[in-house]
Amino acid sequence: MTSPSKAKGNSFERQTADFLTNLYGEKFIRVPGSGAYIGGKNTQRKQVLHEGQIRNFKGDIVPGESFPKFNAECKSYKDFPFHQLFSGSVKILDSWIDQCMDVADPDDFNILFMKFNRKGTFVAVQAPIVETKLLFVRHFNYGSKNNGHWIVMDHDTFWEINADTVKELCK
Repeated sequence: MTSPSKAKGNSFERQTADFLTNLYGEKFIRVPGSGAYIGGKNTQRKQVLHEGQIRNFKGDIVPGESFPKFNAECKSYKDFPFHQLFSGSVKILDSWIDQCMDVADPDDFNILFMKFNRKGTFVAVQAPIVETKLLFVRHFNYGSKNNGHWIVMDHDTFWEINADTVKELCK
């Protein structure tokens, strides 16, 4: 039987895939079984899989056909220590970014979807690669311990002003 926290995460992954499907008119799905099929301790699996298989097992979302460079991780948690963003070190955020980057290829558009109870839904995108093309308002700059500069922003606002650019960056 699935634990409540795993079910919550699975549900958010499905919601995110449905959101992207509706936004782009292409089918996005949750990675079957999700988890780190080619990430973490399983990176050696990339050695024996072809490009299409690797693409389908990256992160938590299998992207639409015209998004070969899309790499997404989804996290749904009860709470988040927003106050730690000001200290410059949020261990949980660093671990999520590390997880996203474990399966990333050099030219990928890497994005972290985050949902917190009674606080909202946010995205974190890797920079500076994307900061010259994407627009950011009411955002927070975050320096990941292992993976450089990231920008955290409200989910809905990010997609309202960047949907076309994200598609372009993922080609």
